[in-house]
Amino acid sequence: MASEDEIQGARNFLIQQYAGHKPSVDAIESAHDKIIMQKFHERKNPKIDISKKVRQVRQSKVVNFVFERFQTPPNAVLVKTAVTFAVLGVLTVLFPTEEGPTLQVLLSLIATFYFIHQRLQKKLWTFLYG
Repeated sequence: MASEDEIQGARNFLIQQYAGHKPSVDAIESAHDKIIMQKFHERKNPKIDISKKVRQVRQSKVVNFVFERFQTPPNAVLVKTAVTFAVLGVLTVLFPTEEGPTLQVLLSLIATFYFIHQRLQKKLWTFLYG
């Protein structure tokens, strides 16, 4: 791309060359104005293709690994999990013990193992995640 000085020099040269012909000088001035405005808009609004950048990021191996690893489960699983832990929370409030909520913590741990195993279908990974 030509610099503004080069564009200005070419404009001056053309205006000197066609100085006697008014329509040519007007056309040169008009073209010069359009080029200057185009350069102004390019500087003001640089061409960054956001969708291309997003596509590149989503295709990277790290992002693909994260998206594959942490997928949103179906709504039925979310509701079942939420209801289970809500019931356990209510049990903790309704039946407090002097030693602490040992039974509720045990039930929560069992429920956590159950839901992780349901997702992974592997006992070793369930134990390691839990």
